[in-house]
Amino acid sequence: MEIRVLKYFLAVAREGSITGAANSLHLTQPTLTRQLQSLEKELNKKLLIRGKYKVTLTKEGMLLRKRAQEIVDMVEKTEAEFQSISETITGDIYIGGGETDSMKYIADIIKQLQEEYPKIKFHIYSGNAEDVTEKLDKGLLDFGVLIQPIDLSKYDSLSLPRKDIWGVIMRKDSPLAKNNVIKLNDLLDVPLLASRQMSPKYSKESGFLSWFGDKFETLNIVATYNLVYNAAVMVKAGIGCAVTLDKLADTSVDSQLCFRPLSPKLESGLDIVWKKNQVFSSAAKIFLEKLYDRFNKK
Repeated sequence: MEIRVLKYFLAVAREGSITGAANSLHLTQPTLTRQLQSLEKELNKKLLIRGKYKVTLTKEGMLLRKRAQEIVDMVEKTEAEFQSISETITGDIYIGGGETDSMKYIADIIKQLQEEYPKIKFHIYSGNAEDVTEKLDKGLLDFGVLIQPIDLSKYDSLSLPRKDIWGVIMRKDSPLAKNNVIKLNDLLDVPLLASRQMSPKYSKESGFLSWFGDKFETLNIVATYNLVYNAAVMVKAGIGCAVTLDKLADTSVDSQLCFRPLSPKLESGLDIVWKKNQVFSSAAKIFLEKLYDRFNKK
């Protein structure tokens, strides 16, 4: 039995006439009649008693009416449930983070959700740890991507699967560009643009203080920056070299800039965090489920 034909039969039972049902279904009367005859033949039962002005149901017809209605209702409910999964989940997800190549993992999840729930919108905010945690605490962000180490006492978190490497971007005509790696002594007399994470307020937590040791205060930091794009513009202008993470500035063959890692190596892991006991929207809950599916390997 086809669902379509059961709906035709229910329309006849509802209207009490073939003509009325055909009009409501936008079918011709002969077409509807043929469909009903095929249904009776399939079931090998007479379902309708055709009177001069009215159609009534046989005992078998009344049974089919009950079962057909149950079947059609279940089909429509199932279709509605699947429709709601893909279309009625709407909302906005707010994600903040520092500039890091590891945002590609978050982008992969966003792409997946975009395909499954096209009405969800995403809002990405770039900032350092202080900027992101401030907005998290105020409820302006749902999630934050933070560079380790970070105080996670107020947050739940998942670790991303890779670490970022710190180094220096410089002009390719810089004397430092001939080095494969950058050591502490190489930086002592060089004008530097420093990430705000290198400031005394954050350096101890970020690992910079231990890497630079007692030479930290002697660095010639001529400017600090929040976004690597702006720092790269300053480096191109010859203002100095910028200490930053790898893969953020354009250091391709055609670029004026190159990147050299610090030695000994300085790496930072990353966490995606959210407030403890956070009340999430339906959209944010789905995003969180995807995070656990992807990154919770415990």
